[in-house]
Amino acid sequence: MSIPKIQKEWRVVQGHPGFESLKLNTQAPVPTLGDTDVLVRFHAAALNYRDLAIAQGKFPFGFEDNVVPGSDGAGEVVAVGPRVTRFNIGDRVATLFNQGHLAGSLDQRSVATGVGGTVDGFAKAVGARVIATTSTKEKEDRLKQLGADHVINYKEQANWGEIAKELTGGRGVDHVIEVGGLKTMAQSLKSIRIDGLITIVGFIGGDSEKQPSFLDVLSNICTVRGLLVGSRLQFEEMNRAVVAKDIHPVVDKQVYDLDHVPEAFQYIWEQRHFGKVVVSID
Repeated sequence: MSIPKIQKEWRVVQGHPGFESLKLNTQAPVPTLGDTDVLVRFHAAALNYRDLAIAQGKFPFGFEDNVVPGSDGAGEVVAVGPRVTRFNIGDRVATLFNQGHLAGSLDQRSVATGVGGTVDGFAKAVGARVIATTSTKEKEDRLKQLGADHVINYKEQANWGEIAKELTGGRGVDHVIEVGGLKTMAQSLKSIRIDGLITIVGFIGGDSEKQPSFLDVLSNICTVRGLLVGSRLQFEEMNRAVVAKDIHPVVDKQVYDLDHVPEAFQYIWEQRHFGKVVVSID
């Protein structure tokens, strides 16, 4: 396979409102391959809220101007540097965002989550009882089809944390996957059991004037931790689990091509999606 000299790429150019910051370059040079580099021809990419926050200029951890706002993708290795030993041309690969921490396990019995059906699938695979939260009747039906034991519409029932706790007989849930951030953290704390775990993986709810304090954590006698993504070892184990447990990651019905990335960002921003939104690059 001949390697092209140019490629298409979207970058964020600060100083433009909203998703107008996304600028397409159809003549971007393909990077020169280093000794330990792998060149991948991507077939598809998936979008995260992090990507939207970067494009909107709202990412709280900072980023460089002119950055490519993406991290998740899958494709085929088309070239390897002379010192690469792990990969070969023709290998099918997926990207890894973070490589810096040790593996752990999910062994709690009851999980409350708002991350579509992806976490639900893994939680059910290890025997957890899943209490999912969502915003529409359509998504509620989808979550039930995916195996959620209970679904709470947080727009209709703002006290969803108390309801989740009641569903456990007043004991509280073992593990909350918190994606809303400050606007939903108070309810997560109301749902958690004594010595339970709240894992913060996102902040799609944005900022909030009223913020939980360390006293809220102390009074609930729980652990709150932040989590980006897992290690390479965990990623490999996860993919083996997907095959072994016949887990089907939830992908939205709407697929965009590379020329319509801003529309994909807007689609997610309006919360019209269910599951991961994919950009086809083929």
